[in-house]
Order: sequence, then structure tokens, then C-alpha cells
Amino acid sequence: MKKIRCAIYTRKSSEEGLEQEFNSLHAQREACVAYVASQKHEGWVLLPEHYDDGGISGGTLERPSLQRLMTDVEEGSVDQIVVYKIDRLTRSLADFAKLVEKLDAADASFVSVTQSFNTATSMGRLTLNVLLSFAQFEREVTAERIRDKIAASKKKGLWMGGGVPLGYEPDGRTLRIKEEGARTVRTLFKLYLKHRSLIETTREAERIGLRSKPRRRRCDTDASEDEATVPFCRSQIHYILTNPVYAGLIRHKDQNHEGQHPAIIDRAVWDNVQALLSSGAGRVRGTGASSPGPSLLAGKLFDEAGDRLTPSHASKKGRRYRYYVSCRMVTGKSAESRSQSAAGWRLPAKPLENQLAHAVIAHLRSRAPGTPLINAPVEDLKRIRETLDDLAAEASRVASTTILECVERATVAPGKIEVSLDQQRTAGLLRVEPVSIDPAALLFDTPFQFRKRGVESKLVIGDGQARQPDATLIRNIAEAHRYYHAIKSGASFEEIAETANLSKRRILQVIDLAFLAPDIVRSVVQADQPIGLTAKWLGQNPLPSDWEAQQRIISAL
Repeated sequence: MKKIRCAIYTRKSSEEGLEQEFNSLHAQREACVAYVASQKHEGWVLLPEHYDDGGISGGTLERPSLQRLMTDVEEGSVDQIVVYKIDRLTRSLADFAKLVEKLDAADASFVSVTQSFNTATSMGRLTLNVLLSFAQFEREVTAERIRDKIAASKKKGLWMGGGVPLGYEPDGRTLRIKEEGARTVRTLFKLYLKHRSLIETTREAERIGLRSKPRRRRCDTDASEDEATVPFCRSQIHYILTNPVYAGLIRHKDQNHEGQHPAIIDRAVWDNVQALLSSGAGRVRGTGASSPGPSLLAGKLFDEAGDRLTPSHASKKGRRYRYYVSCRMVTGKSAESRSQSAAGWRLPAKPLENQLAHAVIAHLRSRAPGTPLINAPVEDLKRIRETLDDLAAEASRVASTTILECVERATVAPGKIEVSLDQQRTAGLLRVEPVSIDPAALLFDTPFQFRKRGVESKLVIGDGQARQPDATLIRNIAEAHRYYHAIKSGASFEEIAETANLSKRRILQVIDLAFLAPDIVRSVVQADQPIGLTAKWLGQNPLPSDWEAQQRIISAL
């Protein structure tokens, strides 16, 4: 009799109750074990491995235990997947089709212990599709109900959770003022109305000692409040100034509703600040992505073949995305021009403009006063440095427009961008005489990388300085090794999760990083890894255990 190796898969959508000694996952497994035992006469044999996903929705296939199970199926070590109900495996018809395709390719199958049907017959397959359709329908209806409830509650002015703004504390389904933080918020609004500049407001806030709301990681239980607070950065102040909660409003998508909580800032003051911010940024909050905006490098950008990159755009779901595209890709010009650079360039406009503006400022700062770039009086040196520092800190479209006006020509080539700055405009930017700038120093190269994987793209324009190590990825790798050593010492995943004050799901996501090849880890520590190798990418793309296979995958990024 042929032996049929059976693997039991269990899943629970929420983490509620998983800490109990006997939870839903145990109940599912118990029922499946009994079913496999009843099929002993058919040659069914239960494999000892546990494949349990707790706290993960059935609407996705990105589940650690399911991925591990499908890997074992593809390797031929599992013949039959046993589940309590079909919706434990998946609630999506599209995902189910992918799983069935993999199972058929591996000559494996699955069975539900509470839903009896034979998928070898047309009626059985119809029954299965109906069950999955209802499972997907139930998930989507539940999500719609939650979204509708949140929308209706916010229309009534109720606080529906999330990060509590500085100056407030939760009070049931509303908020009450916490006076210490409220004073800080009022001071920030007064500073902005006085200076009308986010940069000046940030500097003044730091000078008078304003501190942000304490933020601590879940595992930092011993950190004091003073250790967790830091001076405000510009983005934090911008968020506070544009948050309608402070004016007694509740935001839902692009609409504001009257809230049931007290306001910290008078409505007229808040409206005045929004008007100033909108005029200063050159656009109304929330409309930037939909508005095409000017192409700041139009007529200045060329590729290595001498072909001009022309502005273009694409629209998707009502949003407009700008690009710079080699002319030959748009006009389909001569084969001779096409042969000089087979594909040409199609670069996202906003990242290109922002990063090139930062590269220009980085070049000017590196060649700043006291170098051959600028020959200015001593009394002007401090002012020029401050101007460059302000431009480096300011990331708005106004700053990018001012900086990129200095670019006379930029040539994109594999690995670098050659930039030529206009002497007159650069002098105007720095508020110095044109004759004080050395024309030879207005030409520079900056590193350039562009990677595209499917619909994702990554553009990096360097400033000639060494890349900074990815602190998040390094920390995750270190934590993975710590969890792995704990496992080898006999600790369970549940014990590790409790000690780290994290969920078991998070531990399972991170621990795979303990098996990265040493060469890959070394390159991450030295900030020499491919630009696409990030903690997020590794979380979405589990690597095989074979180190050579890992190297091949990483080198293709």
C-alpha cells in the first residue's frame, strides 16, 4: 500500500486567545489528527511538523508557515494537506487557484475534514468554488462593514483610534486636552505665524527647548520619558500645523467633520496657518499627487546618446505620475539613434528632481567658501554656509525649483549623472557676484543607480559620499541571530515573543534573517549591498537556505 504523507495546516485570523493553553489552532489540529487516524487503512501517515499561522488573515498567501508548507510540498516531502475547513487554507479564489496549480505540479492534494467533496469530479469542483466564493464574500463584506462603521463614526465626530496627537489623551471615543502638550502645540502655531517659515520655526522651537511627544519602542520598557523625547524635526511640526484635530475637527480621507473633542487652536488661527502653508508650498495639501506640476528639468536633461529626455506623464486611478523619457522612445526615431542606446531612459520625475537638487546642494556645500568654488569676502562666508544649510534642509517644491534653475545641463548615463551649473544663476542662489565663482568648479559628476523590478522602481542619486548603513536591516539581522540562539538553547517561539514583547508572527518573520550568507551580512554592515536589498524586500521575498542561491538572487537586484 502506498504511504500518503499528511501535513496538517491551521490558521487563525486574529491573535486574540492564542495565549491560551488550548486555543483555536489546537482545536483545529486535534480534529485533523483524528481524521488522519481514521484514514490509516488508506495508508495515511501524519507528519510531525506543525504548520500553524496565528494572527494572519486568509486574504493573503504571505504566511510563514504556509510558505514553509508549500516549499515542503514542492520538494516532494508532503503528499496531502489536511485542513479543518477550506477557508483556513485561503479565502481568495485567485490565491486558491495558485495553490491548486502548485499542488497539481507536485502531484499533491488537500482535504477538508469538515467539508466532504471530491475535487476529481465536476460537481466536487463546483462545490469547492461555491464554498470559496462565500468565504471571500464574507471577508470582503466584513471589511466593508468596518470601513462603513469608521466613516459613520467619524462623521459624528468620534475619535476612532490611532496615534494620539500631542496635547491630547484618549477619553473613550473622544479626546481630552492634556495641558502640558497643548501649551507646546499653541507655541508652535504662534512661532509659525511669527516666522512664516518651517525652517525658522524648527530652529526657534529647538532653541527654546520644545520637545516632541515621547516615543518608545515596545521593548524599551525601562526608558524614561526624558530619554524618549527629542527636539522637533521639520516634518513633525508640519504634521502638527496641518492636523485638523487641533481645530476641533476629525479628518476622514479628504473631508473634515466637527469633532466631539475640545479644540486647542482657534478655528480662525488654524485656517490662517493652512492658507500660509498652502501658499508657501505652492499647492494645497492633498492635491500634490494629482496635480502634474512643472517639469523642473525640461530642456536640460539628456541621455548618454545625446538624446533629450522629454517630460511625459501617465494617469492611474485619477492620479497623474510624471516621467522624463528619452525622445526616441516617444517618437520612435531612426534605428541609428535607437542603436546608440537600445532602450533609452524612462525615469520618475519627482524622485529625479528631488535627488538631483540634493546632489547639487551637496556639491556646493563640499566646494563651499574657502575652496576654489567661491572667492567671497570673509564676512560673507557664514551667510553663504547658512544659505546652503537652509536649502539642504528644505525639501519643498519651492526649494527644488530654486536649486534646479541653476542646472544648465544634466546628462544621464549608466552609473552617473554629469551636471553643468549655470554661473549666473548659481551666483544668484548664493547671493554672490558671478565673478567670484570658478567656472571649472561648476562641472561635476554624481553617482546614479536605477533599478526596476516589475512595477517597482528604485532611483538613487549619490552625492559622492559613502552610503550610510541600513540601520533597520542591521538591527533585524542582529535580532534574528539572538532569536536563533534562544531557539538552540531550548526556548520556544512563544517564550521568545513574550520576552521580546512582540508577537509570535513577528518573531517568525525576522528569524529567517539568521540564515543569510556571511558575505551578504558583511555587505549590509559595510553599506555595500544592492540598493534593492532592504528589510521590507527580505520580508516579502524569503530567500532559500542555500548560500550560493542567495548570492545569485541578491546579485540580480
